[in-house]
Amino acid sequence: MASRPLVTVQSPKAEKASTVKLPAVLTAPIRNDLVVSVHTRMNKNHRQPYAVSKLAGEQTSAQSWGTGRAVSRIPRVAGGGTHRSGQGAFGNMCRGGRMFGATKVWRKWHVRVSKGQRRYATVSALSASALAPLVMARGHRIEAIAEVPLVVADADIDTISKTKEAVALLKALGVQADLDRVSESRGIRAGKGKARNRRYVQRRGPLLIHNKERGNEALVSAFRNIQGLDLCNVNRLNLLQLAPGGHVGRFVIWTESAFKELDNIFGTRKTESKVKAGWKLPPAVLTNADIGRILSSNEIQSAIRPAKSTPFCPRKRNPLVNTSAMIKLNPFALTRSRRLVEANKKSSQERTKKVQKNRQFVKQLLTPAVAPVRGENEFAPF
Repeated sequence: MASRPLVTVQSPKAEKASTVKLPAVLTAPIRNDLVVSVHTRMNKNHRQPYAVSKLAGEQTSAQSWGTGRAVSRIPRVAGGGTHRSGQGAFGNMCRGGRMFGATKVWRKWHVRVSKGQRRYATVSALSASALAPLVMARGHRIEAIAEVPLVVADADIDTISKTKEAVALLKALGVQADLDRVSESRGIRAGKGKARNRRYVQRRGPLLIHNKERGNEALVSAFRNIQGLDLCNVNRLNLLQLAPGGHVGRFVIWTESAFKELDNIFGTRKTESKVKAGWKLPPAVLTNADIGRILSSNEIQSAIRPAKSTPFCPRKRNPLVNTSAMIKLNPFALTRSRRLVEANKKSSQERTKKVQKNRQFVKQLLTPAVAPVRGENEFAPF
């Protein structure tokens, strides 16, 4: 994105397309870990407190039977003649009993998120929405649109007051494929939530960010009934809308005025924000993100693999394998290695002598003995 400083303003009606400068916030570093963390904590701040009745499971006159009846000492319902009599009560393991550690409405429902983290996460989500691979990886169908980010001229937006006109504009911009994906994904929720006023589930579609004030509701009334399309004011950007589920890369449609307002809201690399006091865009983690080009550069390779003619080699050697590196760490290593070589040589010579002696002894044992010649005067056996 940093190599493309201008963005084309899309207008189906205009004959000649105009361009706007790419805001610096769309080139900010993307911290996916921070987005997930902030989204998880922010998502807890709209929960409705719930709790079970404090009398639930304890509205009975059950008493324990005590010991001696070969049954557990759990309280049991009094009476006779019904299935209920003699059944366990009160305990959390009993049918109709109370809950262990019952939920209370004074639980800590809300979580505080620091302002700096919220702003950093919002900036990361905005930057990810300007990268087509991340938008497509999230599942959006953006094959038919002209470019990402998609900026629409104010002249086309301001004249819209009906939903059918808004649908026609989105279709001309190539957004219809993503809207069809949303409508096809609509289905009935699994579980008990279908009976609790949230019967249907569907995927998220594009997000239209405008710069209209609340007094002018023509734009909102025209776009709000389109299935899967969300609206947001550029001055009230929300991470829960920019990265639903904590996943960056939502498909965002910008109006021209809202797109130009980003530099005033978030500032640039050199100037601070005009809206957020003391806020400046976070610095890039890497000036050059092409890691492969950096590693293959002559400067890095000359330090890793120096020439053979170089007298000093800055490359780190393993002293357990390299003798010269070991001598630098331990000068006595040279003397010790020489003594070890001499000892091995001496033991090898002794071993050779011993082997030769053993071979001669075996050779003598295997040589047949020659019978002595007997003389005439010697006694001859019978």
